[in-house]
Amino acid sequence: MTLAPRIGALLLAALAGAAAAQDAYPARTVTVIVPQAPGGANDAIARIVTQKLTEQTGQQFIVDNRTGAGGNIGTAAAAKAKPDGYTLLLTVSSTHVINPWLYKAPGFDPVKDFEPITPVATAGYVLVANNDFPPNNVAELIKAAKAAPGKYLIASAGNGTLNHLIGEMLQKAAGIQLTHVPYKGAAAAVTDVIGGQVQLSVQSLPSSISFIKAGRLKVLGVVNEKRVSALPEVPTIGETIKGFGSTPWYGLFAPAGTPKAIVDRLQSEAAKALDSADAREKLAGVGCEPFKSSPQQFASLIKDDLLKWQRIVKESGATVD
Repeated sequence: MTLAPRIGALLLAALAGAAAAQDAYPARTVTVIVPQAPGGANDAIARIVTQKLTEQTGQQFIVDNRTGAGGNIGTAAAAKAKPDGYTLLLTVSSTHVINPWLYKAPGFDPVKDFEPITPVATAGYVLVANNDFPPNNVAELIKAAKAAPGKYLIASAGNGTLNHLIGEMLQKAAGIQLTHVPYKGAAAAVTDVIGGQVQLSVQSLPSSISFIKAGRLKVLGVVNEKRVSALPEVPTIGETIKGFGSTPWYGLFAPAGTPKAIVDRLQSEAAKALDSADAREKLAGVGCEPFKSSPQQFASLIKDDLLKWQRIVKESGATVD
């Protein structure tokens, strides 16, 4: 055999081996890093999606909560993971498209360090209050806050988290001053709102809807651009403050360099999971809706959102060290 045919045969064998390895994916447990604490929206969504992926593939997809720095610690860990499909990232839009503008050194590049797989869901976000807090809607809150600047406390899941930033956006849009109280996770924040230690918080429906339905929290307004199906009777904040609104997404990523065949397999399995009746029912139960796209469409969304939030963060002057 001449040299050229030998090289050709070796290349074909190598390609066949790579294809076989990718066809066999996943062959062992897959870790899905969630860079937020248990009890919040990202954690709830991740557990619904990973359960379906486990059922569909026959391999375990496990959630690994790695918290800190507004999601940067877990995201940076995922960026540095081996690009073999066995370490993934499921994160909220704020960490991926807002943190790069908030932090001087977030520890990752949202475009260069990741392969976008697919968005998986959008979540309803609400401004909630302790039941003893006198205002019952956004207009009444604005009136009370303007009469007593800085008096009322607004809890968040931590500095730089999405509910912190939405709270800052609300203050700017409404022309009011609240006092921010950061907690270590959404669950701790909502617990203290219920207990009356703080008056207010922006919360995802996954972390708050059970308390709302039980009458332990009241909702002053919906953060999303449109009313949410879980609370159709509650007005959006934008119905009081024109132009206000944000609908966060949650998405699945692999480290940059992950083979396209694996990315495509994951996108296909995630789409199948989101089409299932039980996943849709579970997402609806926590105030979320399925959201899927191709990796290419997802990459375009990320680039658009990076530009949008760069402008918003610059205008607000917000920074986190």
